[in-house]
Amino acid sequence: MQPWKTLHREVLLRHSKYLTVENHTVGLPDGSVISDWNWIVSPDFINVVAVTEDARYLCFRQVKYGIEGDTLAVVGGYLEPGEEPLVAAQRELLEETGHTAPDWSSLGTYRVDTNHGAGLAHFFLARGAQRVTEPNSDDLEEQELLQLTRAEAQAALLAGQFRGLSWATILAMALLRS
Repeated sequence: MQPWKTLHREVLLRHSKYLTVENHTVGLPDGSVISDWNWIVSPDFINVVAVTEDARYLCFRQVKYGIEGDTLAVVGGYLEPGEEPLVAAQRELLEETGHTAPDWSSLGTYRVDTNHGAGLAHFFLARGAQRVTEPNSDDLEEQELLQLTRAEAQAALLAGQFRGLSWATILAMALLRS
């Protein structure tokens, strides 16, 4: 299989550091050209499933603007410019939960929208998490930190209580690996 090639790109909207919309001209392997391919540029982000020393899964009950009602969520946040994904994951775990962990595994890096961009998701599993300080999160949402058993986390996942796709995906992956 031959890859598609970006022949030209034009910025249509540079709204903020969180959103740029581009129009790409794309060349296909058969020689045809698509002149109006939308591409969304948004920051890469991390999600972390943290498991404590006593096998509890850290998560939040919270609200999100794009979800009606409350949801369960895992640790997450945007990478700062130039920041490595693992460093961002460790920073976010400490900021959001007050925990650190000695054992980190990458669960992979995934394109959010395979046809239109929207950043990369970097997934991590943190084992042996221990609370070392009070959380110091700058998140806007009201959050309640929970510690679920493996059975409770799996039941919540199957019941659709993790209502963000990246959260449900990383939790399912982590349950397979932990």
